[in-house]
Amino acid sequence: MPTFPDDPATLIGDDDRETAARRLQEAYAGGYLSHEEMDARLHRALSATTREELASALASLPEPQEEDPATIAAAGGRIVRRGAWRVPRTLKVQSAYGRVRLDLSRAVIEHAVVDIELQLGTGRARITVPHDAIVDVERLHAGWKDVLYKVPRRTSGPAGPTIRISGAMGFGRLKVRHARR
Repeated sequence: MPTFPDDPATLIGDDDRETAARRLQEAYAGGYLSHEEMDARLHRALSATTREELASALASLPEPQEEDPATIAAAGGRIVRRGAWRVPRTLKVQSAYGRVRLDLSRAVIEHAVVDIELQLGTGRARITVPHDAIVDVERLHAGWKDVLYKVPRRTSGPAGPTIRISGAMGFGRLKVRHARR
């Protein structure tokens, strides 16, 4: 894949502006910016068209901290997460044998992309995602049975978070389904 120089005059897209806005809001919440300073920088970030303009809006902010991946592990038995639980950016689920059930339909999902890495020996796994989520299971290696996932028909409206499922499953099956509205 070719690499491009990080030219300050390079045009930016909506994702870049949204990421910058999120960083500014986090800096304000952390006490690094006053309300007036955040408003001014937020206006600059959202109206920026080049990397250079965006960088000026983010100047002198602390670097964003990478969130450590959260791990849920069990040698056997069940792993269950449901209700209003906070979904981390990266979640590792490890189970030698037993059932895994992750229900993200009512979970608090603060990230546009959530990576779930499954390391399962035997047993079944079921993941329920929000009805508007986009699911990617291409990086999951299923040793014994195929992944059960039916891509829903899209309706008009904004897409929800992207849930990327990767890892390896030995003797078991993963079933992914979308929650009802």
